[in-house]
Amino acid sequence: MKREGLLSFLSTIIVIVAGLIIGLIVLMVSDMDQAFPAFWQMLSFGSSTMRNVGDVLLGATPIILTGLSVTFAFKTGLFNIGAAGQFAFGAFVAIYIGVEFSFLPPWLRIICSIVAAALAGAVWGAIPGVLKAYRNVHEVITSIMTNYIAMHFLSHIIRTTIFDIGRTTTLPMPAESNLPTLGLGYIFREPLGAGYRSSSVNIGILLAIFIAIIVFILLDKTKFGYELKACGFNKDAAKYAGINQNKNIVKSMMICGAIAGVGGALNYMNGTGLSMTAMPSLAAEGFTGIAVAFLGLTNPIGVVFSGIFVSYLFLGGARMQGFGFSLELVDIVISVIIYFCAFVLLVKSNLAKLIFKRKE
Repeated sequence: MKREGLLSFLSTIIVIVAGLIIGLIVLMVSDMDQAFPAFWQMLSFGSSTMRNVGDVLLGATPIILTGLSVTFAFKTGLFNIGAAGQFAFGAFVAIYIGVEFSFLPPWLRIICSIVAAALAGAVWGAIPGVLKAYRNVHEVITSIMTNYIAMHFLSHIIRTTIFDIGRTTTLPMPAESNLPTLGLGYIFREPLGAGYRSSSVNIGILLAIFIAIIVFILLDKTKFGYELKACGFNKDAAKYAGINQNKNIVKSMMICGAIAGVGGALNYMNGTGLSMTAMPSLAAEGFTGIAVAFLGLTNPIGVVFSGIFVSYLFLGGARMQGFGFSLELVDIVISVIIYFCAFVLLVKSNLAKLIFKRKE
């Protein structure tokens, strides 16, 4: 157990350092003089004030949940690459309820938005699950297809329902439909003149951590989780044990979709005025969640920390524009670092072989 933990830690550090080095090289090729100051800004900005720490947690909330969605699928022998579509459906439903259900009390509207987002994500996740279970169609193919179907379908439905023609986005989420901060703004703030400027961090991060704990318990401590993993990793053994393989595959994909859907809801209920665009586009959080899942070694608790780390890089990376680097180059650097982290399991496997071979 100690050896496994050490391998996990070493492999995570290796991919992070390698990704950072490659990112630095990209900056150096572009502008040698400003590369190191910009790189340091990326590494230090997220922790420079308590407000920035709060913003890191705010940005981590949706990618922790998409990372958990990918992790849950992977642990049950599936690969959910459709988190982007499930995330988008959950986001749209949450915004729709927040805008149109003004007759509900704010607290009830918030609960309904989150629950409905989970259901929307679950329904969208069920599609590749059903095709996998009953037609043996690989979930990677179908989840990619459902991503693009969701992208165009939501673009159409936004324009015909809660469309803000002036901004070509959804209507803004009413303030009373946003998640409460429960005093977190008083913790994560920084001095500004005679007063303070607070982060928009809210209870979304607490919900994300709570869901991560639930996923951990469900997968590792319950009979239901054992059955899901059995169906994913050894169909014949599961069938021999009397486990309904097809139903469990569908259930697994529905749970993945529900988690991603909640991520979409929390992303737009954060009080920052963020709205969904009506232009066809895939949510970047869905794909970032893949890197977050593997950087966290597909461990629900590890995903929480990897999500915070990735959000930290995003927040600091955005500040590199102040050193003369274009937004496109900043995106390249961050993308290189983040997606390099997805190789952590490969590094861990090779590191284990190298260590064990030497001992032999």
